[in-house]
Amino acid sequence: MTSETLPLENAILAAWHQNAQPWTQAVREQRIESRRLVTDRAVVEAIMACAPKRVIDIGCGEGWLTRVLTGQGVEVIGVDAVAALIETARVHGGGRFEHLSYAQLAAGMLGERADVVVCNFSLLGKPSVESLLAAVPGLLNHGGVLVVQTLHPLMACGDQPYRDGWREGSWAGCGEGFGTPAPWYFRTLSGWLDTFTACGLRLIRVDEPLHPDSGRPASILFVLTPAHSA
Repeated sequence: MTSETLPLENAILAAWHQNAQPWTQAVREQRIESRRLVTDRAVVEAIMACAPKRVIDIGCGEGWLTRVLTGQGVEVIGVDAVAALIETARVHGGGRFEHLSYAQLAAGMLGERADVVVCNFSLLGKPSVESLLAAVPGLLNHGGVLVVQTLHPLMACGDQPYRDGWREGSWAGCGEGFGTPAPWYFRTLSGWLDTFTACGLRLIRVDEPLHPDSGRPASILFVLTPAHSA
């Protein structure tokens, strides 16, 4: 991790530590329109289409996805680097929750495997994400897949140049009570594909869930498998 990226990676974690409580409220109260109308359902359907018995939810936050999947008969381990979010998730139950950073996951500290690993809007950094993705094959059972849902590059680019790079964050659309937003590393579509390839992953499906009002993509969903399983 370079001296340039380390402060930005640290700022991501600092922002999520600071904003754990308002984020929990935003999720619980379904304040975020795109999640309420499109993306929550899209990621659940993508996971359940794989018929998993066990799922690892990386960046699980306050645990909504873990609870939904558990309610559908799946064994789920939710993992997050923010202790306050994990504590909230444990209080509400619906799965097993572990407080681990992406570096700890990449180092093998979870010690578990699953049929599906999911990262739902939880891949924000650059080197931290690359290290995590490179470790995903070690978290998957034979035949397992990684499901990634993230901002659609074309929709998220705004007026800025369409090239990979760090961007300022925003809590727009999340409601009141938030402090400093987390920075994030923007990837073009080719940037995502290059990252997956470099991390030993092979793309098997792409979905672009559409917002019912605008007709534009609300997110992009990647389904991947370890390249060595090809």
